[in-house]
Amino acid sequence: MKIYLNKINENWIVDRFRKEWFKNNKNVSTKFISNASIVWIISPWTWKEVNRNKLKDKKIVCSVHHLDFNNFDHDEFYKLDKIVTYYHVISSRTYEELSNLTEKKIFLIPWWVNEKTWFEINDKAQLRKTKGFKESDFLVGSFQRDTEGKDLISPKLIKGPDIFLRIVKEKYKNNPNLIVVLSGKRRQYLIKELKKASIPYRYFEMVDEKELNELYNLLDLYIVASRIEGGPQSIVECAISKTPIISSDVGIARDFLHHSSIFKVDPTNQEVEKTIPNIEYAYEKVKKISTHQGMAKFIKMFKEVNES
Repeated sequence: MKIYLNKINENWIVDRFRKEWFKNNKNVSTKFISNASIVWIISPWTWKEVNRNKLKDKKIVCSVHHLDFNNFDHDEFYKLDKIVTYYHVISSRTYEELSNLTEKKIFLIPWWVNEKTWFEINDKAQLRKTKGFKESDFLVGSFQRDTEGKDLISPKLIKGPDIFLRIVKEKYKNNPNLIVVLSGKRRQYLIKELKKASIPYRYFEMVDEKELNELYNLLDLYIVASRIEGGPQSIVECAISKTPIISSDVGIARDFLHHSSIFKVDPTNQEVEKTIPNIEYAYEKVKKISTHQGMAKFIKMFKEVNES
C-alpha cells in the first residue's frame, strides 16, 4: 500500500497536515503518483490539478472539509464524484450532509492534533506578564480570519465576526477588564469595529505555532462564532491546551465539546450567557486523536480502501 497525497501549497491548514503526515508515515507514503495504489485528494477544490491519466487502477480518497450550500456547485461536485472511490469527512455534520449527495462510502475521521505543538502551559501568570497582560485582565480570543480578501474591509460572514462582536460587546458591559486577543491574517473588520466600540484589543499578527500555543494559554475564553465551518481546528487546539472555549454549532463542535459549551448559530444574548466552557470534557475527547492515535485511524481507513 502506497498513498499519494496531492500537493496544496495554499498556506492553509491542510499544508500542515500534509507535512505532518509525510513526517510520520513515510513507510506508506509516496511523493510520486505513479508509485501509489491510493491517491488522497486532501482538498477537493484541487482535484482538477491531479493528472487524470495517472489515476487509472488507483483508489481515490477525497477529504471533504465542509459543505456550503449557499455557494454549492452541484455540477462540479458530480464531476468529482465520478472519479472518487471513497470520501473522508472530519465531522458528523458533514457526514450527514454528504450522505445526501453520494452513494459512495464515507469515512468519518477527525484530523489529528499534535500534542507536542498544542499543550497546556501551567505558569499562566508568568506567561501573561511576559506578554504584557495583567492577572486581572479577562482575555477573550479569536484567531480566525474575519475579513474578505477581495477588499480587506467586508466581514467574512461565514466566520461570524458580527456574532463574535455582539457577544464581546455584551460581555464587555459586565466586565471592563475584558481585552480581545486576536491573531491570524485578515482581521481588519474586527479591529475596525472594536476600535469603534472602544473595546480594548491586542493583535498578534504573524506568530508561529509556539507563540500561538502561548496565546491560547493566556485566554479566559475562546469564542468560535462561525456560521459555517469544516473544523475549525481551533476547537481541538483549545481542547488539548485546556483553553476554555464556547462555540456555535458548526463543524466539529458537537463532536468534541459538551452540549453546554455550544450555542445556536446567530444566538440571542441569553443563549450565549448560558453557554459555558467544559474544559475536562473537551480534553478527554480530544486525547483520542493525538498525533499517533489520530493518524492510526487514517491508516486503518487506507488499509480498508486498499483491500477493497
